[in-house]
Amino acid sequence: MKIPIFQVDTFTGNVFSGNPAAVCPLEHWIEDEILQAIAAENSLSETAFFVDRGDYYQLRWFTPQMEVSCCGHGTLATAYIIAKKINPEKDKILFGTHKGELAVSIEGELISITFPAMDPVPCDPPGNLLNAFNIQPVEVLASNYYMAVYEDEDQIIAIKPYMALIKELDRLGVVVTAPGRDYNFVSRFFAPSMGIPEDSVSSSAHCILAPYWSKKYKKAKLTACQLSKRGGELICQYLDHRVIISGKATLYMEGIITI
Repeated sequence: MKIPIFQVDTFTGNVFSGNPAAVCPLEHWIEDEILQAIAAENSLSETAFFVDRGDYYQLRWFTPQMEVSCCGHGTLATAYIIAKKINPEKDKILFGTHKGELAVSIEGELISITFPAMDPVPCDPPGNLLNAFNIQPVEVLASNYYMAVYEDEDQIIAIKPYMALIKELDRLGVVVTAPGRDYNFVSRFFAPSMGIPEDSVSSSAHCILAPYWSKKYKKAKLTACQLSKRGGELICQYLDHRVIISGKATLYMEGIITI
């Protein structure tokens, strides 16, 4: 069996930055065990697999440890490959996923994905969360992830996470955030229980971040930067319970998997 594979750096216009994802076009679905083994072999935060269904593309994502229900940078990487390698005339792409439909639009270098917003609500932080960081937040909220808010960008850079404690939390991960100097807000994201100690750029975390900061700034469209080692830039727009996340992508590698 031979399967095409591409590696794409997302939320960046340059290789060696942003969030890398593998993309594998399939003629038809193969055993989940093989999909999971490929994702583990790739050792990237996400590997996306898709099948052309005519009017839409059926899309699934795997971390090295498990299948996940949604992955923004894997979706952006897949849209980039479809637009650049498979169907260059497409400027709108529809994906079918376990969570429903994901609509993608392409305008020049910018790829935009519409997600459901996940508005966070204030919560009493669990002790493990407060003990998991060397700097205490000024506010903690929760949705499918915990969100810890800090005073400024310098604190986000200086944070040292204790992964063992984060892994014990009753959420899939923790995003830490603060106002930015050159962007409306900055963040970092930790999800060791998903096999991702620190994500390079997490669009799903921005589905929580965008509603929060949109209300703080009283504006719909915001610029964001994830301050991971690789770094990444996003444009977030919060509209009517939806978040439109936009970013660039660039091809790093293409090849063939032989099984």
